[in-house]
Amino acid sequence: MEIKDLVEKNRSYRRFYQDEVISEQALLDLVDLARLSASAGNMQPLRYMLVYEPEMNAKVFDQLAWAAFLKDWPGPVEGERPSAYIVILRDTAVAHPMGIDHGFAAQSILHGAVDKGLGGCVIGAFNREALRSLLVVPPSYEILLVLAVGKPKEKIAIETAAGDDTRYWRDSDQAHHVPKRRLCDIVIKF
Repeated sequence: MEIKDLVEKNRSYRRFYQDEVISEQALLDLVDLARLSASAGNMQPLRYMLVYEPEMNAKVFDQLAWAAFLKDWPGPVEGERPSAYIVILRDTAVAHPMGIDHGFAAQSILHGAVDKGLGGCVIGAFNREALRSLLVVPPSYEILLVLAVGKPKEKIAIETAAGDDTRYWRDSDQAHHVPKRRLCDIVIKF
């Protein structure tokens, strides 16, 4: 797949074919892409928890917030929820000013997911303490992000933003529209 196609297909998918099983090995393959990604000072402070059993998926789902701009949408309904989650953690024992390593890792994982015919969504809004307790995350690890992963069930349309309005929205067919600023509006010339 060409890199531009990969980037365009890597959207924030929020509805999935929930019964589509994702194996532990497929998740490990995705985390391996994160392992190979850049890390500030090459300190590699990130760790990962894989969640892919339906019972635990349901418990993780209950701790997540799904779409800030979609006020009337509480998240995917049963049958459209992710088949797996990858929880990105920071090992606080690794002395390192973290930076944006988790952004690199998440992007690598999601590009890998698209390449496998999957998709995902980076979730930064969740109940950290409840998730820590549920997953029995030791205190030496900071929970940074949750990546929802599954086979996408929704269509996503990239369109040109109208002025400064970049709010995403859904149409009557539940297609997800994502306005993007024009290239000439984001490149600054001096």
